[in-house]
Amino acid sequence: MSDIKLDDIVSLAKRRGFIYQGSDVYGGLSGTWDYGPLGVALKRNILNLWWHMFVDSRDDMYGVDAAILMNQKAWQASGHVDTFTDPLVECSECKGRFRADKLDNPNKCPNCGKEGTFGEARPFNMMFKTMVGPVESDAAVSYLRPETAQGIFTNYKNVLDSFYPDLPFGLAQQGKAFRNEISPRDFIFRSREFEQMEIEWFVDPANWEAEFERWRLLGHEWCRALGLPAENVHELEVPAEELAHYSKRTIDFEYDFPIGREELFGLAYRTDFDLSNVARVSGKNMEYTIKGTNTKFVPHVIEPSFGVERALMAVLSAAYREDEQGGEKRIYLALPEHLAPVKYCVSPLLKNKPELVAKAREVYEALKKKHGAVMWDDNGNIGKRYRRQDEIGTPKCIVIDFQTLEDNTVTVRDRDTTEQARVDIAKLQ
Repeated sequence: MSDIKLDDIVSLAKRRGFIYQGSDVYGGLSGTWDYGPLGVALKRNILNLWWHMFVDSRDDMYGVDAAILMNQKAWQASGHVDTFTDPLVECSECKGRFRADKLDNPNKCPNCGKEGTFGEARPFNMMFKTMVGPVESDAAVSYLRPETAQGIFTNYKNVLDSFYPDLPFGLAQQGKAFRNEISPRDFIFRSREFEQMEIEWFVDPANWEAEFERWRLLGHEWCRALGLPAENVHELEVPAEELAHYSKRTIDFEYDFPIGREELFGLAYRTDFDLSNVARVSGKNMEYTIKGTNTKFVPHVIEPSFGVERALMAVLSAAYREDEQGGEKRIYLALPEHLAPVKYCVSPLLKNKPELVAKAREVYEALKKKHGAVMWDDNGNIGKRYRRQDEIGTPKCIVIDFQTLEDNTVTVRDRDTTEQARVDIAKLQ
């Protein structure tokens, strides 16, 4: 596993229809990626797993789906307009622009190779700015949201008025976010358009430490659900001097990607920073009243924030395998079955035998109706079909042969072990 390179993942992702370069036919657009049929399925499985684990299976979590475009006051109140910046340097020789804190050599341009061509770094706001409506004016300014969290905070009072849940409770959201990254890099790890899965967990400030610990443990449970090896998951306690301005404590959950150890998701204690700012700018009361009492306070917030693309990249990295079968190199994805984009592949042993094809179609249609994520493959010999399915992570291949016509059993071949077994059609899951 330590020998896996990012290029291995990128090559397989494009070759097998997981992920393509954005606008590829027109020469591409830096920092954007398109998801092919298998990538869409894998991403959707990750999103559904997260929603089931953190929303549907709980009675203290409420889902929301806020608009991407928001009143500019939301980003003024949150501090994004003034502080959501990265340090930008420009090469005086080639005019290339780079993020200063990510340069391998701060005195050498990575584009033209010249030294001493960088001026002083200046702040660059990463929000995409746009105008709402036909008239360009200061009042019409809005932004493509750089995070989904603020849409949750602006809906806190709406949910409170509609449901008035007991503390602690959470609001969860999945959706697109946009950041005008100076230097998008490392495949889908850092891009300009991405998807987030975020929770704002509202707590009594007296209990924040216990609630923070609960979510720390849930973070590891999420990693296990993704099939990530525990030894590749690490906690980084962010030092006080490096904390974001809204945070009193943050843990970065890091993963050993092919590009090195990098952040997978974060857990932050945001105190009452966000709701207090919403109250200050909007003039609306954000206090919570404990039921049956006169005790009122602005809840504090614990935020587990997950990136879909980083989760997907970690899943692909953890699942990528190379071995040797029959004297030939084999590449396969040992994906957890609940995440695999295709659950079963059904094939007739021979495509020129109508009786086998008809029986295979019968099995395929029954499984397709039940599971959805089932593929038909009759192209090439059976060995080549197995190799194709191995590369996309299909856990089981089902082959209909002449014995099937006699006793209604099929050959089921396991992706990871390559072992084959005869199984009665009625017992297929």
